[in-house]
Amino acid sequence: MKGIKVWVIAAVLIIACFLLYIFISGTAQTAPEGKNVSVVSSMNDEDVENHSDDIDGEEEQEEDTGQEQSVTVVIKEKVKEIIEGAIRFFNDDKKIVAIGDSLTEGVGDETDNGGYVGILNHTFEEQNIHISIENLGKRGNRTDQLLLRLENDEIASTIKKADIVLVTIGANDIMKVVRSNYTNLNMEPFEKERVNYVERLRAIFTKMNELNPELEIYLVGFYNPFERVFGDIEQLDIILDNWNHASELVTEEFENVIYIPTKDLFSNSTINLLSDDHFHPNTSGYKLMAERVLEYLDDFNEQSGLPSDETE
Repeated sequence: MKGIKVWVIAAVLIIACFLLYIFISGTAQTAPEGKNVSVVSSMNDEDVENHSDDIDGEEEQEEDTGQEQSVTVVIKEKVKEIIEGAIRFFNDDKKIVAIGDSLTEGVGDETDNGGYVGILNHTFEEQNIHISIENLGKRGNRTDQLLLRLENDEIASTIKKADIVLVTIGANDIMKVVRSNYTNLNMEPFEKERVNYVERLRAIFTKMNELNPELEIYLVGFYNPFERVFGDIEQLDIILDNWNHASELVTEEFENVIYIPTKDLFSNSTINLLSDDHFHPNTSGYKLMAERVLEYLDDFNEQSGLPSDETE
């Protein structure tokens, strides 16, 4: 396993460069809000003496408004699809905190509505369910950084008031290994770092329980974004499987922590579930993640004997 063939090394090096590019561009900048409006403003500044261009600018603003309306329609359709799945919900007030990396933040969601967390929020709103969600996702977060964030008074206070915490973390831990070893990639550094990742993940759950012993904590697992392009490189899949398995074992150490798998959602899909960066989910991918999270929330509700709308 430690020796990877030359052609595998070459392919993985390509992935490493791609991941490095994603990381650098992702941490260096984020897309500004109102992007379309600023583009129109630039056009008007450059062509202020051209009346026809002013008219074009107005037309573009109208198109932007139409696009915003279409985004709302898309979100509502995603919500309807989830609701039609006969999901059962808690009938009392709940506070959910979503914390972690870019998957929590919703990077890649072309509707800019917060990814799977935003879809969950829209679902609750559509059904008039009194569940509030606070999104504390931060692009680029690793386990060591999340552990430090839990020391922040404001975040700690939010966790103390929560009933449920949803966590996505660890993908950037893997990316850090890639960046540190891109000239000599093999299984060994991933295996070594996985041990450290497990320790930090355990510390994260312990800290959350210290802040709030009544929490329900859900850890969302990894998926393989490179399956379509590098599906024949077995080592990539093995690395993700090993890290997912390690994550699940950690959750089993805690009575109130549940592991939610997502890899199967993105495997062998007949539709594109990734955004233009070919790494983060698009709205369709996030919709599947939201559905999976709701399934696990519902299962816990049912197993705990908590009242649901169906039993009234």
